Amino acid sequence: MEKKQKFYGWYMVLVLWIVYLINLGFPLYGGAVINSFMMKDIPMDRMTYGAGFSLCNLFVGLGAIPAGMAVMKYGIRKTFAMGGGILIIATLWMSQVATQPWHYLVGFGVLNGFGMAMGTMLPLATTVTRWFVRYRGRAMAIAMTASGFAGFIASPAINKLIQASGGNWRLAWIAVTVTCVASSLIALKFIKESPQEYGQIPDGREANEEEKKAIAVNPLVTKYAWKPAEVYKNYVYWLTILAAAASQWPFFFFTAHWIMHLRGKGIDPAIAALCMGLFTMGGIVGRLISGWLMDRIAARYVFMLGFLCYFAGSFLALQASPTTLMAAYMAAILYGAGFGWCFVAQQTMLGHFFGPAAFPKINGTLLAITAILVSASGMVGGKLFDIFKGYNEAFYLNVAMGVLGLILLVFAKMPQAPKDTSATSQHTA
Repeated sequence: MEKKQKFYGWYMVLVLWIVYLINLGFPLYGGAVINSFMMKDIPMDRMTYGAGFSLCNLFVGLGAIPAGMAVMKYGIRKTFAMGGGILIIATLWMSQVATQPWHYLVGFGVLNGFGMAMGTMLPLATTVTRWFVRYRGRAMAIAMTASGFAGFIASPAINKLIQASGGNWRLAWIAVTVTCVASSLIALKFIKESPQEYGQIPDGREANEEEKKAIAVNPLVTKYAWKPAEVYKNYVYWLTILAAAASQWPFFFFTAHWIMHLRGKGIDPAIAALCMGLFTMGGIVGRLISGWLMDRIAARYVFMLGFLCYFAGSFLALQASPTTLMAAYMAAILYGAGFGWCFVAQQTMLGHFFGPAAFPKINGTLLAITAILVSASGMVGGKLFDIFKGYNEAFYLNVAMGVLGLILLVFAKMPQAPKDTSATSQHTA
């Protein structure tokens, strides 16, 4: 009797985890540490410094559209490799070329952002959406925990490397280059486009009759094969975009200014780097909880819960000081949890609401629009610091964004299919 082949989907999750860990964790979280040292050699005001992160966010989003096109034309594997290649160019630019603020804006903001767009979220989420249905939430969450581990590893490691080399931040960028080369090779070797390419089906095994019936009446996942044009006409999709933007604004401000905020409070740079690591580790907890819940309750409720972490984190961030380090640690964890929670909810929500066929295109559009809407986050945070000589007002703005997100999600129910069909189920969750 022929031995049944093991489901490759969970191996795919591991490969995605490794590639995502490298392509997001080191260029972004490691880059945040490197840039704080870079300012000694390339002086700039906080608004310009924050603008680098704003540009990075913008091009992560804008790059999602060509990333979606690349996935559909060249496949997931080659799209990951192209992203890694662009990151190699970006990190070499930062290590060998950057001597002026505009070099920083081009290298870290434009090239780095575009490379991450091609080599991280969109191809990862598309892969998970193709390989999983019943376990989509938890698979998405597990794969996305990589960025949390990467930040926890990358931020302190990069800080130690720079300290040990006498402040040589350029050497640190070369180290990031090496990791991006590795990610491209791993993607080309191990990524599979779909379960069908591997002779399998989503979730790995044929469901029995009871399982099929349970899936057929599952109110969490659409039964209609949405087309992108139909999705763009549905108001729930646009509510999801605006809620996603509200959830990302605090994250990109925090990524750009958290270390500078702690240093301004008199906290040691090594502890500040540790807090950045805790920020990313908090994202692991948020992602796992969100993924587990997304397979069990209505997507909008899971998304809404994520915003609560931002509220508590903002309060604690304002209390951080050398004598209240626990507030700094908890603020970092909660901010990471808030973003991880909301981001898994956002990605899984699209798959649940509109299905895998339309996913690359509509997710690329979502990521592009949200990037435009929140691209000024780092710059606005820097401007508020320049005006008020502190970050309090920026944290108040983050809380306001969270309130807006909650209001939007109240109305983001499972969308009704655009026409009457036997494949359509009417949901109100």
